Amino acid sequence: MPHESYRVLVADAATPVGIALLTYLGETEYVLRALVTDADAERRARTAGADEVVHADFANHHALADAVADVDAFCCTTTDGGLGRVVGPLDGGRGLRNLLDAIDEDSRPYVVLHSTIGVGDSTSGMVLPRRLYNHRILRELDETERHLRERGVPYTILRTGATTDGARSHDVVTGEGGDDVSGRIGRGDLAWLMTATLTTPEARNRTFEVASTDATTATDAVDFAWSGPETGLVARRSGYSIPS
Repeated sequence: MPHESYRVLVADAATPVGIALLTYLGETEYVLRALVTDADAERRARTAGADEVVHADFANHHALADAVADVDAFCCTTTDGGLGRVVGPLDGGRGLRNLLDAIDEDSRPYVVLHSTIGVGDSTSGMVLPRRLYNHRILRELDETERHLRERGVPYTILRTGATTDGARSHDVVTGEGGDDVSGRIGRGDLAWLMTATLTTPEARNRTFEVASTDATTATDAVDFAWSGPETGLVARRSGYSIPS
């Protein structure tokens, strides 16, 4: 397989966004590793396109070290819903920070984090009642974003509103630094954007708010175009290449 040395980890691969990522990445040249927590999730991950599967609990540091070994990039997406909004540990918080801390000091994988509009300087994108209801998740994700920026690895953070079953359209709006971008996004488009960060140099070490064009009144506030696999670019450790 061309470029087989570029391995992308999807964590947690059992989430709806994780499945969308595996399905989309399965159409690319990348080798896919899925982080899952049980056998049922492994079956779904392999069906969606995972080449490798690692079982790990976000609290198990040894298992997480195995998950991130020899990984060139990883896409972090978790679901903290139901009672998780009120009580108990949040994978989007301490769990993801544990995953980041499992990175070997000699390795610098590209980290793509799916976060939430309402975190940090994007608070205006979430109405007050929802901010109050989601305050635990927002607080944990804010700390996770900060932890990632301080970790010293290349990263891109994509904040979104609710995700939907929408197919890939490429019709998205991108804001930065608290721009008035809010609204839902299809998981097909989110998977495309998370993958496109790997081959969009302008996105490196930046945080964006993204939404579907038909779900927001805002307009693009960035001066670059997302360059996904459809452009022919493939990420490699040494940079980017165009398959022959």
